[in-house]
Amino acid sequence: MENKKLQYKKRIYYSHTDAGGIVYHTNYISFCEEARSEIFFSKNIFFEKDEGYVVKDIVAKFISSAKLGDIIEIETKISEIGKVKVEAIQSIYKNDKKIFEMKVTLAYLKNGKPSKIPENHLKLLYEYKE
Repeated sequence: MENKKLQYKKRIYYSHTDAGGIVYHTNYISFCEEARSEIFFSKNIFFEKDEGYVVKDIVAKFISSAKLGDIIEIETKISEIGKVKVEAIQSIYKNDKKIFEMKVTLAYLKNGKPSKIPENHLKLLYEYKE
């Protein structure tokens, strides 16, 4: 089976920008969160209130900016899968040019404690593994 990457498109609205009309830096991380969530939502996997993934670490590289009205595309690939953690590489493109990239490490928690990633999650995550 060929591994795939998730590509998620989004338009930039006024609420995403700062006073200069440029996307506010923290919104790039939010856009990536939305894209990662789509991996699960696309397969109708929703989380109970006592489970989910939390960010353990983020390394972000801001390359260029998006502005009001732009359409961006967020690409998500899974680079590493462990027993309780997942690492993803996410890139944001504007007009096929990379403007942002981040590596994010997520830990799976159940009842507030690191826990083994469920099998149905693992199966889905491996579909997006590089």
